Amino acid sequence: MQNSGGPSAPRRHTAVEIVVPVRNEEYDLGPNIRRLRAFLDTAFPFPAEVCIADNGSTDATYEIGALLATELPGVRIVRIEQPGRGRALKQVWSDSDADVLAYMDVDLSTNLNALLPLVAPLVAGHSDVAIGTRLARGSRVVRRPKREVISRGYNLLLRATLSAGFSDAQCGFKAIRADVAHELLPLVEDTGWFFDTELLVLAERAGLRIHEVPVDWIDDLDSRVKIAQTVIDDLKGIARLNRTVGRLPLEPVRQTFGRPAIADPRTALAARIARFAFVGVLSTIAYALLYLALRQAMPAQVANFAALLITAVANTALNRRITFGVRGVENRGRHQLRGLVTFFIGWSVTASSLWLLHAAIAVPAQALEITVLTIANLAATVVRFSLYQSWVFDDEAPTLPAFEPPAVLDQTRSN
Repeated sequence: MQNSGGPSAPRRHTAVEIVVPVRNEEYDLGPNIRRLRAFLDTAFPFPAEVCIADNGSTDATYEIGALLATELPGVRIVRIEQPGRGRALKQVWSDSDADVLAYMDVDLSTNLNALLPLVAPLVAGHSDVAIGTRLARGSRVVRRPKREVISRGYNLLLRATLSAGFSDAQCGFKAIRADVAHELLPLVEDTGWFFDTELLVLAERAGLRIHEVPVDWIDDLDSRVKIAQTVIDDLKGIARLNRTVGRLPLEPVRQTFGRPAIADPRTALAARIARFAFVGVLSTIAYALLYLALRQAMPAQVANFAALLITAVANTALNRRITFGVRGVENRGRHQLRGLVTFFIGWSVTASSLWLLHAAIAVPAQALEITVLTIANLAATVVRFSLYQSWVFDDEAPTLPAFEPPAVLDQTRSN
């Protein structure tokens, strides 16, 4: 890695460092870095430095960046031989001594007026990570329909597969507190476009606060992002993260920076019951369909047991993740064993109801069987929820330490 700056005094400690990753951007680099530097000098209240991170350019980008670093105070350039936006950000952020680390795309698609709302909560210690979002109410976006559909579809996919709570993973306008970055960056594996998503997922899983800023954003018509390859790489990243995130050592990060949730217990319980009911409806439908299929080839009691066992395993897994927010492999076997105990309780309820039905009616209609079993199964879910709440998952309630914000604001005032 080569580091180049102007002939001025040695680098001072700065509140905010803004990294601009570039690769073969010889036409946009000069005017946009000058525009960014002028904005920071006239309209931004914190001491800020710009770092041009050239990752593998083969045109005149590096030479132009080196001239800018010589010409403009507060601008430096770093040369990274291999391409990859994630690689560039990880390397520069890891070496930075700024309090807050940010990055933005060289095309400046995001209006610079959003920069202060992005970094101010981090400087104050209110939040840990901040992202610009093009998908929140209040954002004003001009982009091609194809890009809009892909962006919204990608973020919906993240919600479905990784339970992501943030709204826009790929907007090229983000910031992170340096102390948080130094803990999270060693855990981030991706070096390309998925870097942003992976960093945000890890931050969220560690209990960090992610601040979102609605932005004004105009699509760059000269964008050279290879959409098809990016989509493939992102899907691979999602699959990998789903497999590995539960094994990552996020607990130390959580203990250092995590923020305990503050919520009305009644609201939290209502939300949990709603999620449990949703999973219960899916399980009941699956149970009924399985019972109908198995009943064609086996007696009623056997079909009932098999259908209930299969759906019970799936029900425990879904409730573990969706209703009670438990992720990772730790204690998963114990939870399934306890879930099986609740299964046997539920099975005894449904089996008893089926026995009573056949005792009353020698050959009941199949529709009546389904009705009785469905009612019994729904009744058993009440017992199941109570056991889930008080016993099955009760070992997954970590106590988080009180959060103490860094003394970043005092440092910036002294500058």
